[in-house]
Amino acid sequence: MELPILSVSQLIAVVNQTLEFAYPSIIVEGEVASFKVSKNKFVFFDLKDDEGVVNCFMMIYQLRHALEDGMRIKIVAQPRLTAWGKFSLTVREVMPVGEGNIKRAFELLRAKLSKEGLFDPARKRPLPRVPQRIGLIASVESAGYVDFLKILDARWGDILIEVADVQVQGMSAAAQIVSAIEHFNQTAELPEVLVVVRGGGSADDLAVFNDEALVRAIAASRVPTLVGVGHEVDTSLADLAADVRAATPSNAAQLLAPDRHAITRELDQREHRLYQRLEHQLTDVQRLLRETPQLMLARLESAVVEHKRRIHHAEQLLKQLDPSVVLRRGYALVHVNNKLVKKANDVKTGDLLTIALAHAILKAEVIHVSTKR
Repeated sequence: MELPILSVSQLIAVVNQTLEFAYPSIIVEGEVASFKVSKNKFVFFDLKDDEGVVNCFMMIYQLRHALEDGMRIKIVAQPRLTAWGKFSLTVREVMPVGEGNIKRAFELLRAKLSKEGLFDPARKRPLPRVPQRIGLIASVESAGYVDFLKILDARWGDILIEVADVQVQGMSAAAQIVSAIEHFNQTAELPEVLVVVRGGGSADDLAVFNDEALVRAIAASRVPTLVGVGHEVDTSLADLAADVRAATPSNAAQLLAPDRHAITRELDQREHRLYQRLEHQLTDVQRLLRETPQLMLARLESAVVEHKRRIHHAEQLLKQLDPSVVLRRGYALVHVNNKLVKKANDVKTGDLLTIALAHAILKAEVIHVSTKR
C-alpha cells in the first residue's frame, strides 16, 4: 500500500480533523505555569503535572476566574496542532480546583472587582417589602430550591414565581445562570426581585459563584438581586455583588417575605391594646359624667362664696367712704352758698357758712381768711 504524500499544512489539517472528530472537547486538570496575558487580549499558560506539560491558549474574555502560577485548575479545551507544529489546547472554560486554589482565585478576583466598586455598599438596593412577582434562578432538582419554595409559601404565599431551571455546579453552570439573569432583565414586565439560590456543597461545587461574568451580571442587573448560596459560613463573590445576601436558600425566603402568622399575631395584639385603651377611655368618660354634677355644684358654691366675699368687701369700702362715718370721726363739712368749701379761695370775709357736724348744723360768719404755709 502506497502511503500518501502530505504537505506540512495538509498534515496539520489532517491531524486537527482527526483530533476534532475524536476529541471535540476534553477536560484536563493540572497546575498552572508560565501564566501571562498578551496585549490584554490573549492568555497563555502551561498546564503541567509531575510527568508532563501542555501549552494552553485562550481569549481573555473567556477567563472568568483569576489565575496565577501554581494554582490547580480544570479546563474544557479542544486539542489542536498549531501552524508551527506545536501541540496546544485551545481553552474555552477554566475552573479552579481544590479549596486552597479556589480561595486564592477568590481573593485575586475580589481585589480586582472591589477596585471597580462592584461591592460598594452605596450601590446596594433594598428589596420590596412584600414582592408580588419574583424571578427565581435555581436547579429545580436541588434541595435548596425545595427549601426556598417551602419556606416562602409557609411565610406568605400568593407570590408569582417565574423559575429559570439552571445547573448550579459544573463547568457550564455559570454561563447558564448568566443567561437566566439576562433573560429576566430583558422581559417586558420585570420581576420585582431576582433570587439566586443553591444549597450547600464543597468548595469545588460552589466555585461557580465566583465566576467573573456571573458576578458582573449580578452587579449589573436592573432588578434588585438576592443571593442565597451554600451555608452561612460560605461567602461567594456573587454574595458580595448582590443587593442582599442570604445565608442559605431558606434564609433567602425569610428575607424576601414577612411571616404572615407573625403579622396576624401582631395585628391581634394591636387590636387588643386598642380595645383596652378604648375601654379605659370609656371608663374615664363614665366617671366624669358621674362626677360632673357634683363638680359643677361645688364650683357654683365656690363661685357664690367668692361673690359674697367680694360684695362684703365692697360694702366695707362703701362704709369707709360714707360722709356720715367721716363726720362721726370728728370731721365737718363746710358749705357757702350751698357749695362745699374745699380751699381758702372758696370763701371771703363776711360769707355766711353752714357747718355740718355728725349731730348738728352750725351757722357762722367768716371774719378772717388766711392760708397755711
